[in-house]
Amino acid sequence: MTGLSAGLVALGGGGAEASGYRPVAPMPAHVSAPYFEAWTGESPAALAAESGNKYLTMAFLQTDAAGSCTAYWNGDTTQPVSKATFGADIAAIQARGGNVIPSFGGYGADTTGTELADSCTDVDAIAKVYESLVTTYGVSRIDLDIEADSINNTAGIDRRNKAIAKVQRWAERTGRRVQFSYTLPTTNTGLAANGVALLQNAVDNHARVDVVNVMTFDYWDGATHDMAADTVTAADGLVGQLAALYPKKSRAELWHMVGVTEMPGIDDYGPEETFTTDDAVKVEKWAEAKGINTLSFWALQRDNGGCVGTAGANSCSGIAQDTWYFSHTFAPFTRR
Repeated sequence: MTGLSAGLVALGGGGAEASGYRPVAPMPAHVSAPYFEAWTGESPAALAAESGNKYLTMAFLQTDAAGSCTAYWNGDTTQPVSKATFGADIAAIQARGGNVIPSFGGYGADTTGTELADSCTDVDAIAKVYESLVTTYGVSRIDLDIEADSINNTAGIDRRNKAIAKVQRWAERTGRRVQFSYTLPTTNTGLAANGVALLQNAVDNHARVDVVNVMTFDYWDGATHDMAADTVTAADGLVGQLAALYPKKSRAELWHMVGVTEMPGIDDYGPEETFTTDDAVKVEKWAEAKGINTLSFWALQRDNGGCVGTAGANSCSGIAQDTWYFSHTFAPFTRR
């Protein structure tokens, strides 16, 4: 999702030079990248500037119908992966020294068979779609939001991880840097068994997972939650699970694989799961201390207090807050 002006670095190496490709800068070691709801018709570049975000996660890419191998923004055939779709916005974000992370999947796609690897049975075709994001927009990370039906679709999981491995080999040959993050549902003590199985399949397929981004909201367990405290215990549990999957990694390396996505205000479950402004301060300080990789929230358009008392709204948090409070609180986390 980028234009290639500011923030470009030459990696060197025969592949990059031979192809004439000048790679973009890699993602920062620690990045705040809230999700942007790409279906609203709003400008990601404008809202990024307004909110003070240098990095955004753009949601979502999916096929228009189950069985297709062509991905579109929002599954809308008028919004293909092309510079005509979001290209100018992405270029503007990158020109300001930032970038975007295109995200595949999400609940809607994951429950309709239109998540790319669920829809498409051709591993090469899946890999080509991922590569097209890199070559079209100059992105250096791709996010895969796998939940609901998709997290139990073992065939789709296997295809997706095989495609990731193919893209990583392609990136090595051509001098590119491409990271992959998995965004997964979590309990307040770590991933459920299906999330661990997904990551085990990635290990088995030699697909490098750079970030495991847990959605620390929508627990739906009937309990009243301290959302900041449960973020800590969920991440602690995740690190223990990652240690079993990646026994050669140090504790610091495991923590650097961790991403956390919050839902500011009242989440879909209701008031029992409310992420407050105080929670945001606590989580940002904790994330800095632990050295996690990614801090995010769902979603940028919710970062305002326009609907106090409303749960799970797409355009407001449901709590009293200053506009862009969560963006401004998480923004200092971004650093190289």
